[in-house]
Amino acid sequence: MKQQELTGKLIAAVRIRGRVNVRSSTEETMKRLNLKRVNNCVLIKVNAPYLGMLKKCTEHIAYGEVDEPTLQKMVTKFGLNVDPKALINGKAALKDISEKMPMRLHPPKHGFSSVRRHINQGGDLGYSGARINALLSRMV
Repeated sequence: MKQQELTGKLIAAVRIRGRVNVRSSTEETMKRLNLKRVNNCVLIKVNAPYLGMLKKCTEHIAYGEVDEPTLQKMVTKFGLNVDPKALINGKAALKDISEKMPMRLHPPKHGFSSVRRHINQGGDLGYSGARINALLSRMV
């Protein structure tokens, strides 16, 4: 994952692991991302500071680019007054939906692959790219 690839894109971040045995600096970063509980989801427009925060929390969250059908499901479920296509293209601001953040999701149907392993090792943690949409659709 390169910084230039994600800058300016709409990212969905989901907290997968809990609060026990988490470093205080990592816990503070997750609080700043507004990921205070397990299965919380936030939408982020990525810039350099947010990218550093996501990398710091990569052992506790899953994140990736959200697509339009998945975002449409989330918009209808949480009653957001915004067009998903406008959010992805950057025509609508995330400030319009900030009162609904974080979105509390259900645990995924059929469970997580692993909450201790990275996505490259067969788990769910870390940068998952477009695979985050499959996880989010099972959680909505």
